[in-house]
Amino acid sequence: MIAYLILVHRYPDQFKRLFRVLHDPANYYVVHVDKNAGPALEAEIRSFLAPYPNAAVIESRKAIWGGYSLVDAELRGMEALLDMGADWKVFINLSGQDFPLMSQKRIKAFLIQHAGQEFIRVMDQALVRPDTLNRVREHVVERHDRIINSGLTRSFLSGARPYIGNQWMMVTRAFCAFVTGDPAVERYKAFYRNTFIADEGFFQTVMMNTAVHGDIVNDDKRMIDWVPDGDIKLRPRTFALGDAAALTASEALFARKFDQSVDGDILDILEAHLRAQDAANAPEPTVQREILLAV
Repeated sequence: MIAYLILVHRYPDQFKRLFRVLHDPANYYVVHVDKNAGPALEAEIRSFLAPYPNAAVIESRKAIWGGYSLVDAELRGMEALLDMGADWKVFINLSGQDFPLMSQKRIKAFLIQHAGQEFIRVMDQALVRPDTLNRVREHVVERHDRIINSGLTRSFLSGARPYIGNQWMMVTRAFCAFVTGDPAVERYKAFYRNTFIADEGFFQTVMMNTAVHGDIVNDDKRMIDWVPDGDIKLRPRTFALGDAAALTASEALFARKFDQSVDGDILDILEAHLRAQDAANAPEPTVQREILLAV
């Protein structure tokens, strides 16, 4: 059984399309709608989800790129899912512009095969991405709709090492319970609240510096084509019809991102792909077993 958190900030019709292909009565679903998107979007999504007893919308708050507010949305989503049911095993986060490449039947089979593992991109930040250490050294403040650099610097948490990856993960219920409620995590929350792009390092750092987790697999099972977007970051390229062959051949479980207003035909193809998988009872996807041992 799976617990999904879906982060939405636009395109309600595309979200509905995503939810329909994800929906399984045995799963749980929590949605966070960025408050910056306005009350109309939240109202439409609440209305759409009303007939689904295994779905809920958590309190809408502003979610700013680069800010701790994105970590806050993840933690609140985990808490809500933990309260919704005691029988789910794996937490998966998605954005409203993601789409599965595998049917729910195949995703569940994969997760059963790899029970107890944590699928998350993890790198030692100092060794592999030293160019990003300013994110944790510089003290920033999230105010209204922007991130303000205070001009102050600080040392990292005593006795811990910073790690980095991206914000997408498939992690165990045990880790979700730990990261949301254990007092040992409070110092990480307090520190990362004033870091830049916290959602790409907070969960990795907690996981790699503590013991409450399963084997860590350095793979989030997402197909993403990262392309440059200015001097600060990379962004996921929007997939289109020309990517159909690569997407349907991928062993990833999900892909991002898609924009129905740019190319909706690719979503038609992926929906047919999912139906064909179940009809053909296709073999389960594999995973490269790159295991990291926490320190």
